[in-house]
Amino acid sequence: MRRRHRIASGVEGACVGAGLGLALCADLRVAAQGGPFSTSFTGIGVAADSGLSGAPAQAVGPSRAVTLMLLGDRFDAEAAERWGLVHRMVPDGAATEQGLGAARRLAAGLSAAYAEVEALLRAAAGGDLPALLEAEAVVQERLRWTEDYRAAVCAFLDGRPPSFTGNGP
Repeated sequence: MRRRHRIASGVEGACVGAGLGLALCADLRVAAQGGPFSTSFTGIGVAADSGLSGAPAQAVGPSRAVTLMLLGDRFDAEAAERWGLVHRMVPDGAATEQGLGAARRLAAGLSAAYAEVEALLRAAAGGDLPALLEAEAVVQERLRWTEDYRAAVCAFLDGRPPSFTGNGP
């Protein structure tokens, strides 16, 4: 059985878009209570990347994942904890240390047992992350050449809300 390193993350501040995707790659996530969360991709005219197409559905279920991904609404760390996107919410300034503590605990744990638990969870879920990442990359490449994407990036840089025309791929 192939061994892999266990990952724990501490989220301080905003956890948005690809940052949320990266945080969800961790086995355990600790978040500071003050930072906002959002998927945000559709707000700039693109689909998700960084594994974010699959991770929320696994954590919160398909119905809430659709809402998070399509609307891109901001939510707080309390909601992220309640929905299972983070495992623990802590006071601002404590997430990094608590995330490191969780990582140390994982590093000192029983790797063989962890690997077996993960294999069982994967078998139960039936997900194919490499295929998902490839599909995300294809979609992102197609969408990043649209007028809506260019307009949304310009609007973001100008500090104004985007205006979409529907000029997609």
